[in-house]
Amino acid sequence: MQIGTRWGVGAEPPARLDAAVHAAIRHVEGELLGRDTTQWRWTLSWLEGRPVVELDDGTVIRTAHDGAVTIANLDDEDAAAHH
Repeated sequence: MQIGTRWGVGAEPPARLDAAVHAAIRHVEGELLGRDTTQWRWTLSWLEGRPVVELDDGTVIRTAHDGAVTIANLDDEDAAAHH
């Protein structure tokens, strides 16, 4: 895995991300309206040449081999795995 960059919620994501990933980031940020996210950051990493974008709250946006973009929350997955 290669670390790419970090940026704040509401800031412009890196231009090298495709439109589908940009749309997923905006979707997640839209769900956060009304919450104090001033200290929250996105982290962009690259896994097998594909972007993995993770928010400080555990939300992860991934691009699959076929180009499909998924949004998941690791905290929700962890909670589901333990119940």
